[in-house]
Amino acid sequence: MNSPAAQVVRLLTVKGQTLAVAESLTGGLVAAEITAAPGASQAFRGSVTAYATELKHELLGVDATLLDQRGAVDPQVATQMAAGVRKALGADWGIATTGVAGPEPQDGKPVGTVYVAVDGPGGGASGAESGGKVTALRLNGDRAEIRMESVRSVLALLLEELASEQTGNERAQDTERNGGF
Repeated sequence: MNSPAAQVVRLLTVKGQTLAVAESLTGGLVAAEITAAPGASQAFRGSVTAYATELKHELLGVDATLLDQRGAVDPQVATQMAAGVRKALGADWGIATTGVAGPEPQDGKPVGTVYVAVDGPGGGASGAESGGKVTALRLNGDRAEIRMESVRSVLALLLEELASEQTGNERAQDTERNGGF
């Protein structure tokens, strides 16, 4: 089994790190995908499905003013969800999904507007305040297709961050072995 979720579990287990998930439009699908991977219990801390907007604030610590001004479908909301679940569940990494799966637009955002985010140790590639990275998606398809592509996309984003962290560590180790700085 070499699914993205299995790759995530394997990489996290090798690193001795853990993962927490915050979901909105995916409604638990990300957590289900991860826990379907063998060995998930070694790396997966848990998840929060905050479907209702107020729960994003109450459970994940997303700024209430941000939610009032921009709604739940926003890149900063996704970033704060990932950081919030990471903190709430005591994990090394947090990932989040928020968006509009349809059939109707939400908060003035069209169907297929999705934000996926990752928050991890050592800061993300984007240099965001929380050390996170967020990706904006414009997805086509029906509700089920949008939700499944959101799952695939957030796992791909996490894999990208895990791989870049590993590459950085390998470079540092290689430099040390070769007497460099």
